[in-house]
Amino acid sequence: MAPSQTAKSAASKTKKEKVFHPASRKASQLARKALRKGRLGNLTSKRSQKHDARADIYGFFFHALPEDGVISLEELHNLIRDIWLARHDEELEQEKAARRKGRPKSVKETKLEDMKLVESEVYRTGLEVLDLTHPVNVHLFRQWDQKEVAYVEQLRHIRIFSQQPEDSIVSKPGKHQLLIKGEGAEQEGMQIDTTS
Repeated sequence: MAPSQTAKSAASKTKKEKVFHPASRKASQLARKALRKGRLGNLTSKRSQKHDARADIYGFFFHALPEDGVISLEELHNLIRDIWLARHDEELEQEKAARRKGRPKSVKETKLEDMKLVESEVYRTGLEVLDLTHPVNVHLFRQWDQKEVAYVEQLRHIRIFSQQPEDSIVSKPGKHQLLIKGEGAEQEGMQIDTTS
């Protein structure tokens, strides 16, 4: 029986990828295009990781809010010190208990210790958090849908220090209309941070 397709027609159906000379303009264009695509992909993944981390922090504070009223500055420090910074302690203890004597630390244990060390240092030098001591800001924060981080970024943020629990600095005054109108007037004892 005769073949249904000739060898020539079968070869024309499978399209061959063009091969360019390594020093040609087209090859350098393709290399630049691939490099740019890779760079944009990395930026997108980093942006989504940062977005997820911010959403976790804001979600923690959202669930830590009392039903009504605001949190005092002392309560905010206690919340950060006792709950936020200690959230990985149990997991870290489990990793330490699972390690046999004389064995090196696991990767997970090292990551948890590094994360705890970095967060403690950030808290010591100045941790930027939502201003949960400001009534208008807390009212606006309660309206958050727990998904859109951009909404929370419009609210008022303060910088607090572990070494100075009675002081706070307004790092972002807030861009929401209710905060701009002056309904959220400055509280006594607050300073405005002009560095950011």
